[in-house]
Amino acid sequence: MRTALSTARAVRPRDHRPRVLAAALATALLASTLSAASTLGATTASAEPNTLLSQGALTAASSSESGGLGPRFAVDGDRGTRWASNPTDDEWIRIDLGRSYTLDHIALEWEAAYGAAFTLQVSQDAQSWTTVATEGAGNGGTEVYDVTATGRYVQMVGTARGTGYGYSLLELQVFGDGEAGGPEDPPPFPDDEVTHHEFQANCTFSHFLPDDSIVYPNQPGRSHLHTFIGNRSTDAFTTPTSLHAMPESTCTVPQDHSAYWFPAITKAGVPVEPNIPMTVYYKSGIDDYTDVVPFPEGLQFVTGDMMATVDEFRTAPGAVEGWECGDISKSWEIPAYCPEGTQLNIRYQAPSCWDGMHLTPEESAHMGHGSHMAYPVDGQCPMSHPVAVPMLEFKIAWPVSGDMSDVALVSGSDQSWHYDFVNAWDPEVLRRLVEHCINGGLQCNPRGYDLYKPHRGTVLDQNYELVPEPAAREEVAS
Repeated sequence: MRTALSTARAVRPRDHRPRVLAAALATALLASTLSAASTLGATTASAEPNTLLSQGALTAASSSESGGLGPRFAVDGDRGTRWASNPTDDEWIRIDLGRSYTLDHIALEWEAAYGAAFTLQVSQDAQSWTTVATEGAGNGGTEVYDVTATGRYVQMVGTARGTGYGYSLLELQVFGDGEAGGPEDPPPFPDDEVTHHEFQANCTFSHFLPDDSIVYPNQPGRSHLHTFIGNRSTDAFTTPTSLHAMPESTCTVPQDHSAYWFPAITKAGVPVEPNIPMTVYYKSGIDDYTDVVPFPEGLQFVTGDMMATVDEFRTAPGAVEGWECGDISKSWEIPAYCPEGTQLNIRYQAPSCWDGMHLTPEESAHMGHGSHMAYPVDGQCPMSHPVAVPMLEFKIAWPVSGDMSDVALVSGSDQSWHYDFVNAWDPEVLRRLVEHCINGGLQCNPRGYDLYKPHRGTVLDQNYELVPEPAAREEVAS
């Protein structure tokens, strides 16, 4: 049944669902109680009827006209943004509510480009769908449909457009029995402008080895030569357990026992040792930086593609600035010449969306689930990888300049750049840094201190000991 918006029931704001889902997935994995995402769909929550369930939820769509018109803008509660599809009839937009709910109505608020014919469908698993409303004479504006259904996923499937453009929704709202919520607490520092959401790990050179414990575990010498920073014990036999057992590291923060490595650079065939601290940024890879949660213990991944072409490297989600030196940036090949005295740099970002289940590429591939890590799409994590974790951005530098014709990556072409990471942080320190710096919208040094916002305090004191949480905001670092 379609009704006007004015007849819709009272709307209760929904709690911050993406963070709840991410935290639940991460906690469940570490406790070894989550077997699959379908487990979440089996539980039906019930509390207050007519609760707005969809705001801030994960979304997907068959297409988007541009990144600024992605599906997440149909669930952000802002009538100044919208989702717009490509100009074809067969298009869809999907919402993941995070778990199963009893639903009572769905509201569509169209922009000028509306749907003339479409169906609304509900599913428990995003595979089998039940049609709960059918529209064959839509005329735009705001349309509200009473539904009787239970499910986790809701989608609008368009079959005919009302204009020559695509489908364009200002808001797609799903209501049902959910947790009653109120307005979110105001930020503790409302006058702080958020320009960054990051902290740094600064690590110096450790050693060279032709080892790779992720790609060739327990096979010393099998890999091409790698440059290692961070944990000094890293080799072909490395595991998260061994990193904690042998924690000596070249990183500034002693509680970071993690392993970081990448292919060696050679000049005239001789490996080049980085001679300054390397920077590994821990950032938000999604627009809503408050939804980022710490890496699960033992997470491992490889970033980059050894077989990438120039065009694939240039357009890769992780290729931030490519190769650079002096005034040269966004070079997708190692420059032929770098001004004397400069250093060759590369900046590359890792995927920051985790599937919530698998800790290693091998484990994920063995279970037939593809990669356990993915890049965000249109500013949010995809439904297949719903947990937003810190986005690593490696900024690596080598002391080579002048004629660069004999400078090369040992892994192959200039586009074969990649790097590996094994998380072995002290969990409490990582949690505090993520919450204080990334979720808090700060630009932190390795201790969790923002030089431009000293009133926000720090996470680690000058001896790299944790500052007690109640005092963290009060301490001003020097």
